[in-house]
Amino acid sequence: MDNHLAVRPAAVDKTGFDEQQVPLYYSKKTGDILHKYGPGPRVHFHVGLFAAGDAPNTTVAQEVIRRRLVDAQEAMVGHAAELWGVPAHPPAHLLDAGCGLGGTSLYFAQEHHTSVTALTIAADHVPIIGDLARKAGVADRVTPVLGDIHHLSDLHRYDAAVAFESSGYMDRGRLFQVMAHALKPGGWFGVQDHFLRRPEWIEFIDGYYKTRLGTLTEYISAARDAGFVLEQDEDITDRVAEFWVQSMAWTTLELDRLEHGGASPIARERLTESALTHGKFFRVWRDHSIETRILLFRLRAS
Repeated sequence: MDNHLAVRPAAVDKTGFDEQQVPLYYSKKTGDILHKYGPGPRVHFHVGLFAAGDAPNTTVAQEVIRRRLVDAQEAMVGHAAELWGVPAHPPAHLLDAGCGLGGTSLYFAQEHHTSVTALTIAADHVPIIGDLARKAGVADRVTPVLGDIHHLSDLHRYDAAVAFESSGYMDRGRLFQVMAHALKPGGWFGVQDHFLRRPEWIEFIDGYYKTRLGTLTEYISAARDAGFVLEQDEDITDRVAEFWVQSMAWTTLELDRLEHGGASPIARERLTESALTHGKFFRVWRDHSIETRILLFRLRAS
């Protein structure tokens, strides 16, 4: 573990975030994630980006759909990096906050030669990230670290930070305050996440993903209080909706395989729930009841 990274143990947050629930949720999901989105070495656990108006045929082999999902996830990270100006000005040291199995960390290390601190709250993910980084040939540039972002105490260490669909598991006020201390003056914080527009869906989505979605206004307010300015805001909801269709198709084929005597590491009950839920998600995203956005916050230089 990186000895320069100071992180205190997780605790139950007074604002209602049960910080014990998140590592348990991700630990339980590890096998499912690797089965559906692996084998890697870049393994992502977030939605993907399809071309506007693209609706690929789902009556194809399951492996074709899996490849589409992974390609769409890669497209998401690549598009965000372009939007944030990474190809022209790659950060020397990046914090990947809530890194999952390290797909984004490996992307920045491989494609932009960035040194990445991959922060995860799930202890069993640390060796997996390390192994995937070795397979990708970037073990010298990716440092997996176990810790809770709420208690990060690094000071002016990072040129930039990113959070791909992890900020919904964090207290936004604390998150931006921590980032204000961790980033160098003028550093930037890139966020890709989902934002609430119609509150009647919040209980359903938060319950399914064990998260707490917020509004765009909430993020902007928390960022401003911590000394950040919102520089970029791109609504990609319409390009994300198709991900749910493709994910539902993959899951339906996984269920079909079970019906014909095949095996799956994912429980049948979970697969059934996923297929039904992702069908609902498609309608939610299509109607913009929830929006997916890519944001760039810049820390004021002084």
